Amino acid sequence: MAKSRTPMRELTRQIALVAGAILFAVSSTQAGDQGPLGIGRPPTPQELSRFAAFSVRPDGRGLPAGRGTAVEGKAVYVAKCASCHGPTGKEGGKTGNRMTPPLVDTRPFKVGVTNATVGNYWPYSTTIWDFIHRAMPFNHPGTLSNDEIYAVTAYLLHANGLIGERDVVDAHSLPKVRMPNRDAFVPDPRPDVP
Repeated sequence: MAKSRTPMRELTRQIALVAGAILFAVSSTQAGDQGPLGIGRPPTPQELSRFAAFSVRPDGRGLPAGRGTAVEGKAVYVAKCASCHGPTGKEGGKTGNRMTPPLVDTRPFKVGVTNATVGNYWPYSTTIWDFIHRAMPFNHPGTLSNDEIYAVTAYLLHANGLIGERDVVDAHSLPKVRMPNRDAFVPDPRPDVP
């Protein structure tokens, strides 16, 4: 059964919706209207820059300078990620009333048998970096440095058996990591889907 690129398109759509909402909030608030609930404030230029600064592509275009290894990433993971995703990333967890998915499963992805993780399901390693940059840690997104993001990405790739513990992950090496499920994603053949 062929899968579509729907998860990647959905992520792109969600990012566009967030950007649109931010722009709407800025224009509405500048006009004196804080919306129907009367809450919120315009984002600062610094807050907006996290989302607008660059876009990371599957081939690595857009990745910034920085570097990290799994050894370095383990400390960052334990300090900033383990409280939601479990001590090794295999566990997942519960944060408040929401479940957080496991991040590590070295078995090949199979619907209904294995967890869909960043290591066995996601088609591009660069998407891991981009997602962490934009959305993690959940309670303080955008607070990790580029080096910390590269290190956590390296840690997750190593935990999923895709790179060595001391392999350096940077803008040059990350796009070269071939994800095991990449070929399972095929273009969507529907004529109404660009």
